[in-house]
Amino acid sequence: MLEPRYRWAFPEPVDVSPVLSEAAARRGLAERITTLFARRGVTNGVELDAWFAEPGIGLHDPRLLPDAERLVDRLRLARDRTERVMVFGDFDADGLDGLAIMALTLRRFGLAVDPYVPSRLDEGHGLSLAAIDAAEQRGAAVIVTVDCGTSSGPEIAIATQRGIDVIVTDHHRVPPALPPAFAVVNPQRADSSYPDPRLAGSGVAFKVAQLLLADEPGGPEFALGMADLATIGTVADVAPIVGENRAIARLGLERLRRDPRPGIAALLERARIAAADVDLDTISFALAPRLNAAGRVGEALEAARLLLSEDAAEATIHAEALEVANRTRRDLMAVAIAEARALVDADGEGPASIVRGPWPVGIVGLVASRLVEDRGRPAVVGAEVGDMIRASCRSDGSLDLGAALETCGDLFSRHGGHAGAAGFELPAERWAVFVERFRAIAATAVPPDPRPTLRIDLAMPALGVDYALHRDLASLAPYGPGNPQPLVAVLGLAVTRVRVAGEDHASLTLRRDRDILDGIAFGRADIAALVEEGDRIDVVARVTSRRFGGFESLQLEIRDAAVSGAHPEAAKLLGASAVGAGQAVGAAS
Repeated sequence: MLEPRYRWAFPEPVDVSPVLSEAAARRGLAERITTLFARRGVTNGVELDAWFAEPGIGLHDPRLLPDAERLVDRLRLARDRTERVMVFGDFDADGLDGLAIMALTLRRFGLAVDPYVPSRLDEGHGLSLAAIDAAEQRGAAVIVTVDCGTSSGPEIAIATQRGIDVIVTDHHRVPPALPPAFAVVNPQRADSSYPDPRLAGSGVAFKVAQLLLADEPGGPEFALGMADLATIGTVADVAPIVGENRAIARLGLERLRRDPRPGIAALLERARIAAADVDLDTISFALAPRLNAAGRVGEALEAARLLLSEDAAEATIHAEALEVANRTRRDLMAVAIAEARALVDADGEGPASIVRGPWPVGIVGLVASRLVEDRGRPAVVGAEVGDMIRASCRSDGSLDLGAALETCGDLFSRHGGHAGAAGFELPAERWAVFVERFRAIAATAVPPDPRPTLRIDLAMPALGVDYALHRDLASLAPYGPGNPQPLVAVLGLAVTRVRVAGEDHASLTLRRDRDILDGIAFGRADIAALVEEGDRIDVVARVTSRRFGGFESLQLEIRDAAVSGAHPEAAKLLGASAVGAGQAVGAAS
C-alpha cells in the first residue's frame, strides 16, 4: 500500500493585512501567492515593494557593522605602513568564498595579502597556532579572519602577544566574552545595531568590501561585483535567502549568469551547466560540493586558488583537481553513510542520531545531513582522530544546535556553530557523557513522530495546477534556505502510467480530468512499485516546467505520495464543497 514517507504539515490559515492585500493587488498577485508572502514574513506593502525592487536597495549600510570604524582605521594604517596582511579563511565553501572576497578587496585597497586556508585534519576550525606562526614568518602585521575567529580567544591572545593585530570577521554565535581582537566584526554581537544579523561569513566579507572600498576610485562597483562569491558562500552555508541575503543572491545570480569569473566558469563546465541556467540549486548541488571537496579529502587551498584565479587555463587545472576530489568524496561518503546507518539502526529509535566511527573528518557533516534526511531527527556524527573525536551536528529544525552545545560546553576542547549546523571536539573518554546529555536535550525538543516533515505551502485539487500557478510561484524566487521553493499538495490525481526511470527515480503520467501532468519523483523508485494504472493519489510536489523537443510542459517534482484522501486534511479538502477548481486551500483565513 502507498503510504507517505513524510509527515505532511498542511498550511494553517494566516491573516493577510489589508495594506498587503492592496499592494499585492496593484502588482496583480493572486490571493494564494499573497498568502504565501504573508506566511514568509512579508506583512505590508513596503516589504512587498522591497521584495520586487532593485536588489541594491536591499543592501544595508556597512558602517553599521560592529567595529567597522576600527577595521577601516587599522587597515588604512597597514596601507600607510606597507604592512603585510594575512587573510585566514575557513576551509568550507562559505569561508573559501569569503577569503576570496577579502583577499581581492585588500589587494584592491593597496595591501600585500597572504591568503591562508587551514587544514581541516591538522588544524580544525578557528584561528590556528600554525597560521599565527606562518603570519610571523611572513612578516604579517595583521591577520584578518573570515567566517571564523569569534571563538578563538586563546589563539588571538597569542597573536597579540607576538605583535600581530587580529581583525575578526565572522557570523557565528558569540561567546559570553569577546575575543581580545583589535576588532570583532560580527553582526551576531549582542551590542550590534546592524539591521540584518543573518549574513553568512562570505556575506560579512562582502559587507567589509563595501565598507573598505566605499571611497576608493571604482571601489563601490568592484565590491558589488563580488556578490557572486558571497552568494555561493551564503547558499553553501544554508543561510536564509531573505532580507539582505536575498538582495545579495539576486545580485550574485546576475553576475554568475552574465559573466562568471574563470574559476566558476571552469566548475560550471565540469558540471555541464550553462551559465545562463545557474540558480541557487546549481550552487547547492554543483558548485558548493566541488568547492567543499578539496577541504574534505585534501587541502582546501586548491579551491581558494581556483576562486582567486584570473586565468582560464589556470582555473581549468584547479577545477580538474576539485573534480577528482569530489569523486573521491562521493566514494568515501557512500561507505561512511552505509556504516552510519547501520549504527543508527542498531541503536534503535531515539530523539537524535548520534554515531561515531573511523571516518574522514571532512565528510562527517555530510553524513550527519544524510541522517537528518533519513530520520527527521537532529544528527551528530563523530570522526575518531586518535584519542579525540571531532564531530559535526546537523538539525532538522526542531533543535537549536548552537544552544544545545553550549549546555555541554564543559565537555569540549572546542565547539561552535549556529542553530542549524555546529561542531565540536572532545576527548574520546567524554563521548558517552556527551551522548547522554545531548539525547536528554533533544528529547525535550524533538517531536515523537520519527518521520521528517514536509511543510506544505498550498493545497489544492488537481485542476488548480496550471501555468498561472507556475508563474505565480516564480514570483517568490530566488528560492533557498528560509525561502524554499513552494511545496504544493495536489489532490485527486489519477495514475495513467508509472515506471522506474534512471537508477532510482519514478516517472508518472497523471490525469486531472481530461488533462495530463508529468510527474517525476527523484530518488523515489519505491513509488513505482506501490501504485498502478487507475489508482488515485495525492502528491506533495514542486510545480516546475520542462522543455523537450521544443515544447514546454508542466511537471510535478514529487517529494511524497499517498492514496488520495488518506490524510485527514486531504480528505476534508477534497470533500469541501466550497473548494473550487484552482482555489488554494488552507491559505487564508
